[in-house]
Amino acid sequence: MRILVIGDVVGRPGRNCLRDLLPRIVENYQIDLTIANGENLAAGTGFNEKTANELFSFGVDLLTMGNHVWDKREAFDYIEKEKRIIRPINYPPGTPGVGFRLLSVHGIKVAVVNASGRVFMPALDCPFRALRDTVKLLQPETSVIILDFHAEATSEKIAMGRFLDGQVSAVIGTHTHVQTADERILPQGTAYITDAGMTGPYESVLGVEPEIVLNKFLTQLPARFEVAKDGPVQFNAVVVEIDSVSGKALHIERVFDLHEF
Repeated sequence: MRILVIGDVVGRPGRNCLRDLLPRIVENYQIDLTIANGENLAAGTGFNEKTANELFSFGVDLLTMGNHVWDKREAFDYIEKEKRIIRPINYPPGTPGVGFRLLSVHGIKVAVVNASGRVFMPALDCPFRALRDTVKLLQPETSVIILDFHAEATSEKIAMGRFLDGQVSAVIGTHTHVQTADERILPQGTAYITDAGMTGPYESVLGVEPEIVLNKFLTQLPARFEVAKDGPVQFNAVVVEIDSVSGKALHIERVFDLHEF
C-alpha cells in the first residue's frame, strides 16, 4: 500500500498546485490513499467548506488540521458534518470534530490520526498520552496507522517518532512549512520525517509575502500576513509504502516539485 501525505497546503496557490499536479503524482507513484494537511487552505489560515471541497474534488481523500483549524468560524459546524476532516486529537473533550478516522482502502482498514505538539504551540492536552491511548484503541482494528503530528519543535517530533516506533506505520511531521531531509525507517518499522513541508508559494517566507514578514521583523509592529502570489509554487509531500498485513513501513520518499502557472 502506498500513501501520499501532502505538507500544509497554503491558500489559492497551494490549492491550484494540487489541482494541476496531484493526478500525475498519484498515477506516477501508484498511490492508494491521499492525505493533505489543510489548516492553511483559506487565504493562508484556516479552512472552509469551499476550500476543503476543492481539495476533495482534486483527489484528496482526507484532510488533517493543526493550530489554525478554528481560524474560520465556518469550521466549527462544517467539521462536525464532514467525515473527511480530522483535527488534532489532543484538543479537550467537547471540541467539535474528531481526531482520527478509520478508512477502507482496497478492503483494508487504515487509521489516520492527527495530533498537535505543545512546545512553542497552544497549550493542549498531552499528545503523547493521547496518542498512546488512541493507538491502543486502534490496534485491534488495523495494523496500518498513519499519524500527522503537527508540531513546531524538532525534538518533540523526533521524540514522538521514537515513542510510537513499531506501534504505528508512519509519523509524518507538519506545521513548519519547510521540508526536512531526515526521512527514514525507524528501528521497529515506523516511517518518519520531521516535516513533510509546504505546498504553496516558493518565493515566500513560509507562504507569506516576504516584504510583509521582513517589515514585521524590522519594526516589531503587527502585520496582516498575505499569501504570496507571484512565482512558482512548490509541491511538498512524502510517499510511504507499507506492508498492509504487518503495518510496517517498507519505504519513505520525499516528493518535491516546482510548478509554474
